[in-house]
Amino acid sequence: MGRIIKEVGIIREEVYYRKKMKNRARVLIDCNDEKGLVYKISKVFYDRDLNIDSNREFVDKEKSRFFMRTVVTGDFNILELENALKVVVPKDANLRVIEPKRKKIVILATKESHALGDILIRHEAGELDADIEAVIANHDVLEQLVRRFDIPFFHVPTENMSREEHEERVSELIDTHEFDYIVLAKYMRILTSSFVSHYPRQIINIHHSFLPAFIGANPYKQAFERGVKIIGATAHFVTDDLDEGPIIAQDVIPVNHRFEWRDMQKAGRDVEKTVLARALNFILNDRVFVHGNKTIVF
Repeated sequence: MGRIIKEVGIIREEVYYRKKMKNRARVLIDCNDEKGLVYKISKVFYDRDLNIDSNREFVDKEKSRFFMRTVVTGDFNILELENALKVVVPKDANLRVIEPKRKKIVILATKESHALGDILIRHEAGELDADIEAVIANHDVLEQLVRRFDIPFFHVPTENMSREEHEERVSELIDTHEFDYIVLAKYMRILTSSFVSHYPRQIINIHHSFLPAFIGANPYKQAFERGVKIIGATAHFVTDDLDEGPIIAQDVIPVNHRFEWRDMQKAGRDVEKTVLARALNFILNDRVFVHGNKTIVF
């Protein structure tokens, strides 16, 4: 009898918590700035008895552009909430009401393991709010590393292929998977305009950042020879302009005359991993608005 009463109590408790569970959504709005926008948007939430868990907003005064990211919880229908918000925001508004969920990514790599390895470890540790659908590389050097994490690896060599033919093969592989973003984990191939335009604002890259900029082979050796005092990394969306797409995250670390170029390279790889992880966290949690050729990151 006591066991039955206990089990009934557990069931009632489960039912109670199910009733207490709330829907959650991320509301992302960017539009022309107008007086009273925050009030009108907040009133939509208030009228539906929604709780605002977090809210960030920004106005680009030069462009008179308004940005807002709000996380709400409560009992609501996403489509109905989106339609209600459309009534109160300007007609030009970019409006998204998103149910938080794990996104899917495909990774492109070449031979360098530091950026890819860091993503794989974070994924394995549950620190990456995404599922890795596949790793595609133009060399097979990293295959064993990827296989250790039970993630599909595809080798697409470039021999006897034009750049366009190779990209077509890669694109065919990518498109066999469901994905939200493509991550270039030190993928050492310059992408064509055709490839980039096929995945607008979906390709994320990481590269070294120096002042002055060093291009070509072994940038760290070039930096050492010029006696640079800082090295860093930039994560950005890929556009037709090489390494000049909207920036998502950056960081720098100091170096000095005691650093040989290999020391700079090691330190640079560490900062590249950190910056790429930070950028992915922003993207996967819907914290990034693209505004022209720059970003608003909440």
